[in-house]
Amino acid sequence: MSEAKKYIMTYEGVKKLEEELEFLKTVKRKEITEKIKVALGYGDLSENSEYDEAKNEQAFTEGRILQLENMLKNASVVDESEIPAGTVAVGAIVKVKDFEFDEEVEYTIVGSAEADPMNFKISNESPVGRALIGKQVGDVVEVAVPDGVNKFEVLDIRR
Repeated sequence: MSEAKKYIMTYEGVKKLEEELEFLKTVKRKEITEKIKVALGYGDLSENSEYDEAKNEQAFTEGRILQLENMLKNASVVDESEIPAGTVAVGAIVKVKDFEFDEEVEYTIVGSAEADPMNFKISNESPVGRALIGKQVGDVVEVAVPDGVNKFEVLDIRR
């Protein structure tokens, strides 16, 4: 049997997943059950799109619950006190100079389960995140990205 994937996460990320799981198990399940009851009242199930939609939503929600439970079961929470100061690691907020766009950007390095690039939370498994891990202020890295190579200089690291 293959070993389950470990999900490296921050404490904040674990709390967020726990809240989503609790919402799905309590509120969302009840909403879907109610939708199914209402749809059953419409009669013939063979042509009942409301029933089909509710059952699909139920399947999606149950799948997401299983996914969240698995992620939480296999979560490895980063203890920020064990990370050496001045080194990029999961949980760090890194200010870098992006040479391609000639701008300064702040990224929070998180585990893959909490990645949210639109909010500058990048995964430690992404090309940029992987290249920055272990670096210190002043280090310059070149990262192969889908449209070529980007160059970054680490300007600041904080927790």
